Amino acid sequence: LSHGHSGGGCPCAPQRGEPPVPGLYLLFDLEQSPCLKESREGSGRGVFRPWEELTDRSKFVESDADEELMFNIPFTGNVKLKGIIIMGEDDDSQPSEMRLCRNIPEMSFDEDREPDQTFSLNRDLTGELEYGTKISHFSSICHLSIHISKNFGADTTKVFYIGLRGEWTELCSHEVTICSYEA
Repeated sequence: LSHGHSGGGCPCAPQRGEPPVPGLYLLFDLEQSPCLKESREGSGRGVFRPWEELTDRSKFVESDADEELMFNIPFTGNVKLKGIIIMGEDDDSQPSEMRLCRNIPEMSFDEDREPDQTFSLNRDLTGELEYGTKISHFSSICHLSIHISKNFGADTTKVFYIGLRGEWTELCSHEVTICSYEA
């Protein structure tokens, strides 16, 4: 996509192997991050990995009976989500629509809620496209649900990589103080 440069590659784009910024994949509990409707149990966790492993196509998740997938991601702190990268297969199983919901632990397909943001996705085989989020909606989240709702026409959806970019801050846990006032 052009944004003011003529010819050749974009000099402001990160070089392959150089992450745009540190990812958030280490800052959520991967074992507590279920993927709903995955054809192989546990395979959804494999798409969240370091930028350096972006091109590893041995790890992927494929939907089971239709084109939908849902990832539930509990962060270990507060996150300001700034962007997301999603990389698919070189066919019609590539995701074409992604919906994000914030702070709904254990979201399911039965939830009747409007997403906080919806993206129409372009085909991305190399992980070079990043979708910026509405920072005002995703500035202090502790849980993210990613709903892949459509693909480009295949019976199932296939995802190789999901990268989350943003800022993380530690959760503050304040104990409740019980005070008794006497007059």
